[in-house]
Amino acid sequence: MATTTKRYVHLYTESVPNPNSLKFAVNFMLMPEGLDLDFASSAEAEGKSPLASTIFGHEGVERVFLMSNFITITKQANLDWSDLIPSLKTLIKDYLEREEPILASLTVSQLAEAAQQNQDTTADSEIVGQIKKVLDEYVRPAVESDGGAISFRSFEEGVVRVELRGSCSGCPSSTITLRDGIQRLLTNMVPGVVGVVAEGV
Repeated sequence: MATTTKRYVHLYTESVPNPNSLKFAVNFMLMPEGLDLDFASSAEAEGKSPLASTIFGHEGVERVFLMSNFITITKQANLDWSDLIPSLKTLIKDYLEREEPILASLTVSQLAEAAQQNQDTTADSEIVGQIKKVLDEYVRPAVESDGGAISFRSFEEGVVRVELRGSCSGCPSSTITLRDGIQRLLTNMVPGVVGVVAEGV
């Protein structure tokens, strides 16, 4: 009788600054390098990510963020992680062991197209290129370690607009991080930058 071999899944949690969010990291890549998806509701995930839709089916889940080798889950504020972690870990581990799809096929092609557009920096001004370089080298790794993601949106009249996703959305410390961290870094390192405004906070 043939036996089916399950994929080996090592799943562990990591705390992030947002007390209502938690990183669930695994031992392999879930998303293409440098790409992420942030779902603020089950309706947003429907038809795009079967994995996210499955997680939204769990009690108390408010937001699901997928990136590289981790999933950041944001829970309802009135619930305790100690009550949710065991069943969420079982849900995710079982799903990944069965090698069920992470993304819908259409989502994969849309992400690839978006990545191609983001890589086209030929039209960037020198200052925008400097801003993106600082964000990529200094800011993005720190934001990712906190279970989130940051993207450059625009630069006008000295103000940089960025988008924060994942655990950064609705995090009480995001405003402080933005003001004391990202804004200070950009104003010190890129002449012409006077402020930073974030979407998604």
